[in-house]
Order: sequence, then structure tokens, then C-alpha cells
Amino acid sequence: MGTIRVIPNNPSFEGLVDLKGDILFAQPDGQPLKLHLLKPMKPSGGKGYPLVVFIQGSSWTQPNQWWEIPQLARLAYRGFVVATVTHRSSFTAKSPAFLVDVKTAIRFLKTHAQDYDIDPERVCAWGTSSGGNTALLVGMTADDPAFEAGEWQGVSTRVQAVVDCFGPTDLVRMMDVQYKDLPADDHNVFVAMGGGTTADAIRPALRQVSPLYYVEPNKDFPPFLILHGDNDPVVLYSDTERLYERLNECGYSADLVRVTGAEHEGTFWSEPLLEIIFDFIQQQSVESIHKKRVTIYPWGVGDRNPRLSIRSGGVYAARTRTKCPLPCRFCARKPHSGFSKT
Repeated sequence: MGTIRVIPNNPSFEGLVDLKGDILFAQPDGQPLKLHLLKPMKPSGGKGYPLVVFIQGSSWTQPNQWWEIPQLARLAYRGFVVATVTHRSSFTAKSPAFLVDVKTAIRFLKTHAQDYDIDPERVCAWGTSSGGNTALLVGMTADDPAFEAGEWQGVSTRVQAVVDCFGPTDLVRMMDVQYKDLPADDHNVFVAMGGGTTADAIRPALRQVSPLYYVEPNKDFPPFLILHGDNDPVVLYSDTERLYERLNECGYSADLVRVTGAEHEGTFWSEPLLEIIFDFIQQQSVESIHKKRVTIYPWGVGDRNPRLSIRSGGVYAARTRTKCPLPCRFCARKPHSGFSKT
């Protein structure tokens, strides 16, 4: 025999997510560029939700913005606004147009922060493959005039965190070594990006969008989470490790996740890996709130972080000038003061 269930309604829209598609953010050279936005339906109460700007890999052509929507929706359920953005193809607009377009999307979202319930001071750039390369560049070139053309001027493109999944870090080395036998024709993405037909002509443009060459001491970089499969034939894991080591040598906050046996995309993805990414994004959004209270210092690069067995890198300490009331990954998620070690 059936039963009648009675449950209350949901006037606050708790636990629900809204998808807004095809939001026009720019029209460079007359080409419409649109983003898709996932956001909690429940209003933030004026605080604004932290923002994740996602760039799908595409070999610097035009990204398939729908590819990771199911995974990105999980972040929206956790209280994030997530925008999956696009950019012009390098075959129609040479480098660094792709980076200029993504930065334009960030300025658009910050400009319209109130419309989309965004906290513009808590932004993470996350990308895969060429999108990972773009996310790294976004984090390393904040407000650099070389990449700040386009619409919505006067708004900072600075982000507070970066997640890079198997993104190319040294395009010069890729062209000269890994893909040296690739024909220099109209189908070669390096030719398209560089706008030339010889290696010497292309090399300056590739260097300009190679994150490795931006890593020098005393720059204002956000924390980085870098993830890569060690069996990737498209973008070599060793290139990512070189970037990670350089970041740590220069004293920046960077963690590296090595996914054993994983190739490009495909088996790289797993529930534990997504949880590492989500945890990092969540923690950085919290730390952005009290960044004036907490200063983060890298310990020895060779130390291991016991929290995640597949995660290698520096162990961190947090020093607070006043007692911090917020949960913190550096102190076993308890309110803390003074020094502690994970």
C-alpha cells in the first residue's frame, strides 16, 4: 500500500545549481566569445561566491566548453560560481590572442560580479592541457599590459589560485625537441601560434606563452596546484616537473600531483584526483579571506606532505599575527596561531 510523504518546500533554493549558457563577454575582431556559467541558486547574502574560471584544453584552438560541465557542476554544488570560457583559435588569431581572450573573460566576470553573485577577490584559474598552459599564464602575468587588450579595461586580471592539469610549460622545447619532426605547414599549431614558417621566426612567440620563462624570484604569484600523468605522450611529465622545481627554487607555493600510468586526459581523471583539486580550490578561497593575517612559507622542497600519498612537494607552515578563526589545512583544520607543521 502506498504512502503520502510530506516535506517542506525550499524557499532559499538550498542545494540547487543554475546553468546560464552562452553569455557574451567579448567580440574581438567581430568574433563573438561566450561563456557558460554554473552558480548556486541560493543567494550568497551579499558576500559573493568564489569564482573558478575553467579553460578546456584544445591545442590552442577553440575549446569544447561542455566537456567538463558534469565535473564543474560539483564545484557549484559546493558553493562556487564556475565559468567555462572560450577563446579564439590560434589558427585564426595568432598567439597570445588566446590569453588575451581569457583575461578579457576574467575582467568581464569581475565587472559583473554583482550580477552573478561573485566575490571578485576570490578567483581561481583552472585549465587542462593548453587550458592548463593558459591558467598558468593567467597566474603569472597579472595585469601585464602585453596581454590586457580587449574589452572591460580598468579591471585587474589577478587571480588568487591556479590549477594546471597537464599543461605545456615550455613550448620552445616542445617545438625544438619533442615535435621537431612535425612538418612546418598550415596544420602545425606552433606555426599558427608564432605566425612564421621557421623555428627561429616562431621561437619568440612561443617563449612569450611558455610559463617556465616567467618564473623568477620576487614576483607576486598565487599558489599553484599542478597535476600530470607520468605516461603522457602529448605533454611530457618531465616538463611539468621542471616547472614545479623552478617554482619551488624561487620560493613560490606549488604542489605537484603525479598520476602514475596516466596518459593525456582519459585515465588521468579519478574521484581522488578531483577531490585533491576541489580541496585546493576550497582552501585557497578560505585563505584569500584572511590572507592579511596569514603568511605562508615553504619548508624544505624534499619534505613530503603526508596528507596525500600521490602529492609531492614542500611542507608548509602558517604564521599568524592574530589568532585565526578559520579552518586551515596547515593546522589540521583547527583554529590556530603561531607555527604548525602539517
